[in-house]
Amino acid sequence: MKRGQELLRLAETVVLPGFVGKTPPDWIRRRLADGMSGVVLFSRNIATPSQVADLTAALRAENPQVLVGIDEESGEVTRLEAAAGSTRPGSFALGVVDDLELTEELARDLGHDLALAGINLNFAPSADVNSNPDNPVIGLRAFGADADLVSRHTAAWIRGLQSAGVAACAKHFPGHGDTSVDSHHGVPLVAATIEELHEVALRPFRAAIAEGVRMVMTGHLLVSALDAEMPATLSRPVLHDLLRVELGFEGVIVTDGIEMAAVSGPYGIGGASARAIAAGADAICVGGEHAEEHTAIEVRDALVDAVIEGWLPEERLADAAQRVCELALWSASAVHRPPVPARPGDVAIGLTAARRALRITRRSADVVLPLLAPPHVVELAPEMNLAIEKSTPWGVGEPLGKLLPGTTVTRLGASAATGSAIEAALAAAADRPLVIVVRDAHRHPWQTSALSHLLAARPDAIVVEMGLPGRSDLGAVHIATHGASRVCGQAAAEILAGDTQP
Repeated sequence: MKRGQELLRLAETVVLPGFVGKTPPDWIRRRLADGMSGVVLFSRNIATPSQVADLTAALRAENPQVLVGIDEESGEVTRLEAAAGSTRPGSFALGVVDDLELTEELARDLGHDLALAGINLNFAPSADVNSNPDNPVIGLRAFGADADLVSRHTAAWIRGLQSAGVAACAKHFPGHGDTSVDSHHGVPLVAATIEELHEVALRPFRAAIAEGVRMVMTGHLLVSALDAEMPATLSRPVLHDLLRVELGFEGVIVTDGIEMAAVSGPYGIGGASARAIAAGADAICVGGEHAEEHTAIEVRDALVDAVIEGWLPEERLADAAQRVCELALWSASAVHRPPVPARPGDVAIGLTAARRALRITRRSADVVLPLLAPPHVVELAPEMNLAIEKSTPWGVGEPLGKLLPGTTVTRLGASAATGSAIEAALAAAADRPLVIVVRDAHRHPWQTSALSHLLAARPDAIVVEMGLPGRSDLGAVHIATHGASRVCGQAAAEILAGDTQP
């Protein structure tokens, strides 16, 4: 009986579940009071900063050392600002600016906002080197495609965030950048050799470990040079032999969402969880898609069953629980710098970064900036991956309308971008400037086709690229924002409306 209770306690410690609601449900309160170590917040749990602070205070009333995690990368992946859009650009824009002090300052600023809301664990930054421009899930979430640049900015981000008392998490180990499959739906293959992994993908993780990152998140990736059978999340050669022994990481290894098809498909949520802990993971992130108590119980019980059956050593589960408890202790007692008071006239750090990330290519002297009349804006909106909230606003039309009243907007998705819809948009733009907004156009043939149609009719159009930079020779003027967050759209709108100098 005592051993069974101890196994349940250890298993409870390593499960980090999500839940539904703006206040903690009874089952979360009860399990925290009984020893569960932490939870993960999603945008469904968030309304306002004060509401989040009340929610986390209620969690701490049950467990003063509770870990409260969130996936707040800034930019496109935001939970805290999902409803209105992020006031900070994402990592790719920071990499374009390549100012380490700016990256550190922005991460520290974000850390202060998280700490004020009672959040002490952030599943960021992405330490992936986005070496495959067709990557469907990383893209703008990475600092760039150069391993040196990504390593520098990964370290700076961690330094800034953890100085605010919020634990950082480098992800997606051992590197999700050179993939072409979204692990929410399938198993991405990393075909690099061991030498290539050390030369590119692993370098930012080495930098993160050297900087003292508190957590590393696994990627659901099949890295054939390290383990030809099991995805990294379930692979002892990847998690124990490489990350723990060779790279010397002593912090918490957390899984990416364990319900993702790449790992739960073959083994179920419980089976994948037990295999992850056996491989060397310390915490199971669950509840993005399955946020009910029975899912957390399924994970806990699967861990206990695996120990009883003999294929998950009890000492491995105990080691995992100890590491999670040590992180909770650090987070509860972390000392951080107070926020630096803003000086009169200071612009918010996020807008400063977004402005500095803009790159403008002029191909025609006939187009005048700022615009002399309210334009018609055509936004080509692709379907986004599950890491990005579908409802989070982005684009140029809305902020430009505030600066140039009378601006009109047409937004077209893949199925709506028909020939007749494009002709209607061109008609709406008759006798006025045309601004075309695209997002990762190089990955979406329908966007390329629609853009070609629009530019053939209106070679004087201005093209704003809010995804990964593609061709800069499109449009009479091409503006690359290097990000799709709200603040990136605002920075582009300022250029178009003349609020700042282009």
